[in-house]
Amino acid sequence: MDFNLTPEEAAFRDEVRAFLDENLDAAESERDMNWFGGWLKKVREKRWVGFSWPKEVGGGGGTVMQQVILKEEMAKRKAPPLGSCYMGLAWVGPSIIQYGNEEQKQKYIPDILDGTYQWCTGYSEPDSGSDLASLKCRCERDGDEYVVNGQKIWTSIAMISKMMILLVRTQTDVDVKHDGITCLLVEMDSPGIEVRPIKNMSGGAMFAEVFLTDVRVPVENRLGAEGGGWKVTVSALANERSSIAEVYGLTRKMEELKDLARDTERAGQRAIDIPSIRRRLQRAEIRIESMRLNGQRFLTKQLKGEPLGSETSINKLHRASLEVEMGELAMEITGSASTLMQGCDEAPEDGRWAKFALGWPEVVIGGGTPNIQKNIISERILGLPKD
Repeated sequence: MDFNLTPEEAAFRDEVRAFLDENLDAAESERDMNWFGGWLKKVREKRWVGFSWPKEVGGGGGTVMQQVILKEEMAKRKAPPLGSCYMGLAWVGPSIIQYGNEEQKQKYIPDILDGTYQWCTGYSEPDSGSDLASLKCRCERDGDEYVVNGQKIWTSIAMISKMMILLVRTQTDVDVKHDGITCLLVEMDSPGIEVRPIKNMSGGAMFAEVFLTDVRVPVENRLGAEGGGWKVTVSALANERSSIAEVYGLTRKMEELKDLARDTERAGQRAIDIPSIRRRLQRAEIRIESMRLNGQRFLTKQLKGEPLGSETSINKLHRASLEVEMGELAMEITGSASTLMQGCDEAPEDGRWAKFALGWPEVVIGGGTPNIQKNIISERILGLPKD
């Protein structure tokens, strides 16, 4: 595949670089909420939030290659995210654009682009995490409303979200478990919803349990056809996994790990000069590069107009294991000080590496656990029998 830029693409790259030169006027440590608010307003005016979305829904109408250029240039300059409604931009918005009716698009898409509020995803359940299609959250229709009863778990940012994209089972007597699942757009302040935060090892609470008891949802809030929720979900998860922007985040984290190794002394020598640590740094770099090259495969298919398939699970699996390995490597570099948390005078970089090492569940669980990614790869790519 020829990745040389066309004159139009080169001009767009120059436009992005000029914008960054003019507006990225503060170091990362100096970017307060006021600065971030101004940044979001500027990129929204450029229609770079939802850049690849159709113009008729408020997106930028950008091409796949332009989107890659935009993300690359932003990543190189360590620019803030393009938009503040992560779940809405990554999962919910694309699903509404593809499966929503006109009223739903007009109601939800502008707020997602503006970052007016947050969305969460009600997918996993206590007994159906990796096997999402086995979900049991019940939903019965009562006139113009659905009545929902059940529980969700590992729901990211549920505590601060105004809306949830929720998967429920509207039919149980089905031959294929993927049938009979319906997707609803639910207001989090609906009577009968209870959110319980799940604290992680580092003290944070990105995840939560969500309990739904006789929650009434208007039928007009159904996304797609009744019983057709699995198609909506698959498209959302594929959209999340097809992104190659995370490679740049891992590359930056690797550079920070190298700096940590250069600045840390172990047994009278720099950690980066210890052969075992150097080997682990090199192995991690090789895996990140393999993710980048695999991402180029995704990009090639997109540029040819081909749909992304199950091969996107490969990068999700790589990302999950790298997140754990890089955290463990940071702990090895810092040695006996590795367990010291924020607030301790002796904690390396105020405990940020200890927090990083303990925060892996958010990445590993989100979007599908490693076990489900391995099953997808073995069954749908390698053609092995089902587990």
